[in-house]
Amino acid sequence: MPVDVVLPELGESVTDAILVEWLKSDGEAVTVDEPLAVIETDKADVELPAPSAGVLHTLKADGDTIEVGETIATIDEDGKAVSKVEVSEKVDTPVEADGLSPAVRRLVTEHDLDPTAITGTGKDGRLTKEDVLAYLDSGADPPVSETDEEPQKAQKSQKVSAPALASSSESERREPMSQIRTRIAERLVSAQQTAAMLTTFNEVDMSGIFDLRAKYKEMFADVHGISLGLMSFFVRACVIALQEYPDVNASIDGSDIVYRDYVNMGIAVGTDRGLVVPVLKSAERMSFATIESEIKRVALSAREGKLGLDELSGGTFTITNGGVFGSLLSTPILNPPQTGILGMHAIQNRPIAVGDEVVVRPMMYLALTYDHRLIDGQTSVTFLVRVKDLLEDPARMMLEV
Repeated sequence: MPVDVVLPELGESVTDAILVEWLKSDGEAVTVDEPLAVIETDKADVELPAPSAGVLHTLKADGDTIEVGETIATIDEDGKAVSKVEVSEKVDTPVEADGLSPAVRRLVTEHDLDPTAITGTGKDGRLTKEDVLAYLDSGADPPVSETDEEPQKAQKSQKVSAPALASSSESERREPMSQIRTRIAERLVSAQQTAAMLTTFNEVDMSGIFDLRAKYKEMFADVHGISLGLMSFFVRACVIALQEYPDVNASIDGSDIVYRDYVNMGIAVGTDRGLVVPVLKSAERMSFATIESEIKRVALSAREGKLGLDELSGGTFTITNGGVFGSLLSTPILNPPQTGILGMHAIQNRPIAVGDEVVVRPMMYLALTYDHRLIDGQTSVTFLVRVKDLLEDPARMMLEV
């Protein structure tokens, strides 16, 4: 019997995805866990692996919207693969009216490129995804058509004499919203409409963490083979606090509350295509060094678009760091069905009172957004204070006291 290739669960509240492109052709032999296709969700682009070895028979085309649980291909474990010549002659990537496949058209649109300026290496000189990526990697300037030349000259002149040319140089352009941005927008609006979101704030003195890192960073790198960053301290502090305040790690399912004895920590990572949230599964079981290593691994995978589906689903709490972009204070939005998200912010030297003295310390504002349907004000405040206390005395974090 053929083995079905099914679109698996993609995470909370995700019901469908876009089949960006097939990486294997219809009739081609595949091996177990070999990447078959690129799937786009509201979280990221991920590769769909083969569930078994055999011959692939595709049922969906590039650009199709597919539902979770839907069969998009079958694998004949006893089938005979077609020859490479036959595979190359197959039209396995549909071409649309503009002569571009969906995957190529998406790249061209996102980067505002002129496809006629890129050399195609596909059949009959057709552009492939690899052609566009190679063009982008080459650092070539976007081509300027004759119709674009004069507006660009006007823009250059505008820098010299903006008031005089303001009326003649005003312009605008329209681009289709990408699928991932569309999904993100839908989910954020849904979160605001379905959850009773409130945010509580506090600030943390980072001196203790800075001192500990300065003292042990070289030893930590020698022993564990990885540098000691900041995010691991926040992950560890939140894991401890979440186990003490289980409401913040819970979720609402209809009329039930789902409590968990594990912590799947989501780490928001900025990429060139938007924010993605890879998940550290069972973070409560990880050592400090493992947490640090996993944070760096998933962040790199997210930016390279190499995250697996299982690494993007199942989160129970999220940490987002707007401080890396310079944000001093913000109110993060929940990632449904989670009931809590911690926002980190920029570290600034500020004067604070320590006893009867005013001293300058590296300070960071923290923001906890929570679902007031499940978490009351006292729980949210005490949870955030617990996180603050652990961060300001990191030795307590190591000793779990």
